[in-house]
Amino acid sequence: MTGSDWGDWLPRAVAAAEPETVAVWYLGCNGFVVKGNRGTTLLIDPYVGVGDPPRTVRMIPIPFDPEDIEEADAILATHEHTDHVHGPSQAPILEETGAQFYAPDDSLAVAHEDENWTSVWDVSDDQFTEVTEGDTFEVGEFTVHVELAADADATHPVSYVIEHDAGTIFHGGDTKPSDAFDDIGEKYDIDLGILAFGSIGNIPNKETGEMVRTKWYSTENEIIDAASSLQFDRLLPSHWDMWRGMTADPTSLHKHAASYEYPRALSIVSIGDRVDL
Repeated sequence: MTGSDWGDWLPRAVAAAEPETVAVWYLGCNGFVVKGNRGTTLLIDPYVGVGDPPRTVRMIPIPFDPEDIEEADAILATHEHTDHVHGPSQAPILEETGAQFYAPDDSLAVAHEDENWTSVWDVSDDQFTEVTEGDTFEVGEFTVHVELAADADATHPVSYVIEHDAGTIFHGGDTKPSDAFDDIGEKYDIDLGILAFGSIGNIPNKETGEMVRTKWYSTENEIIDAASSLQFDRLLPSHWDMWRGMTADPTSLHKHAASYEYPRALSIVSIGDRVDL
């Protein structure tokens, strides 16, 4: 991991913001900051690593140094992959802010067993909370519901439904469509839904280095299928910017969504952009 390409302007912008409702900043990859109008700040899957070149090559800037984040109430992790649970990206935030880390069991195993966050950083065991599907917890002004995610590449993925007086946000991690999303769409009124999107590309095999046709994220049709089932008012596609060979054009989703009732709108953002509920 290298230092921020942007200095500290993004953490300062988040800290200074006083949203009327809820503000959401895109950190690139599948990372987000969510800040409510009473100041509660959540981070979801923040990642500032460079991947593992030449297999995974980061295509976007590193927008902040973790040490520059001085205010955070919680980090939510969706699953155990490196670009979602990563000690150098997340443990310094826990160390600096005292935030709580919410994650499913296999994600916590990365923090405790694989990367040993409590030994490398000044992070305590009581900052970790295990979550699973069906759980609900409160973080300041937010109520967070843990729901399923359909990601065959992960061992225990979850999605999060984040409720606030001003509206509701869904973050699906790297989920693909699921029959269960119809029930989730009926259960919640989701104002802004975040789903991973990307192309099918050729990625080097870890052992041999040979190029292998690889699919990690939803395609155009799959992401709209999932957003339709979940009944999103707005769909915000993520992850399409991150890895060499897996990038995609989110503006193409306008045509794919045109004949569906949901999502009613698309929010196409770039790294560093802010949207509000």
